[in-house]
Amino acid sequence: MRTALEEVKSWHRPLMLMVLAMAGLVLTSGVGLAVDHREILNESVWLKPFKFGISFVLYGATLAWLLSKLRKAKRLGWWTGTAFAITGIVDVGFIAVQAARGTFSHFNATGDTFNQVGQQVFMSGVLGLFGASLVVAIMLLFQRVGDAPLNRAIRAGLGLAVAGMALAFYLVGANGQRTEVKDAYGHPVTLAGSHGIGVEAGGPGMPLTHWSTVGGDLRIPHFVGLHAIHFLLIVLLALHFLGRRMTWLQPERVRARLVGVAAFAYTGVMVTVAVQAFRGQSLIHPDGQTLGMFGGFMAVSLTALAGVVAAARRPVRLPVERAEDFEKLGV
Repeated sequence: MRTALEEVKSWHRPLMLMVLAMAGLVLTSGVGLAVDHREILNESVWLKPFKFGISFVLYGATLAWLLSKLRKAKRLGWWTGTAFAITGIVDVGFIAVQAARGTFSHFNATGDTFNQVGQQVFMSGVLGLFGASLVVAIMLLFQRVGDAPLNRAIRAGLGLAVAGMALAFYLVGANGQRTEVKDAYGHPVTLAGSHGIGVEAGGPGMPLTHWSTVGGDLRIPHFVGLHAIHFLLIVLLALHFLGRRMTWLQPERVRARLVGVAAFAYTGVMVTVAVQAFRGQSLIHPDGQTLGMFGGFMAVSLTALAGVVAAARRPVRLPVERAEDFEKLGV
């Protein structure tokens, strides 16, 4: 336990302070979900800061760990992480303040001064978060921070995370349809943009996430991409523990290939849900084209998986000369 704590203390400190602040927001928002019954678009005003808090705890801690592993350009990495931490606190802080005010943080075109200034800062923050993640991804692309499986998981995971963040540019109003809605107090609010495709704001949604059940929702590929690195690190951890019981999993190249297969399969999921969302189709109502795309990615992934496993478990055949040498030694 002491070793683990010492390891965490070496992580990027500004990012870890951001993580602590986000953890506090999660607790505060959790209380708000329980005791504050105000709603906007049929969901608690505290649901959005609650979800953003959890995401930033996970992603911020991951970045803090990754930056502690840098061997080159450590100063650039420190400043990049610090920029991400400050931007994250400002952006999610704005989301929390708007929740407390009982109004919208995203797409809000209301003319009051606080909202107008906040929207400009908020949209600039999206660019800052994306830019910082991109810089970290590029830095890790050109240096090793671990063995081959870990490097592959980190590079693929961060690449998909950056792609998921790129969707945020569309989410902050590139699809600038204007909708008239009401805040938690019944006051009219104009939303200049939407995360939905082919669906009105406030339509039916899934439990907790409130992803649309009747149309496309770009929050889905955004979420899938953002947490790709967590999925791949879990895969890597599972391979590590399985390798203790299965000798064929112990070679580094085998685990690296399996991580590559997992990354391809995850990319297939992200591409599928992104195309599905842009087609205005709900996640839970896929048509034949969506199922065919998903099935194609999974078929290729399973074929690659079978090939990697078969090659790894194939007995090693020694050359005749070496076999004879072993026989002479009584092996």
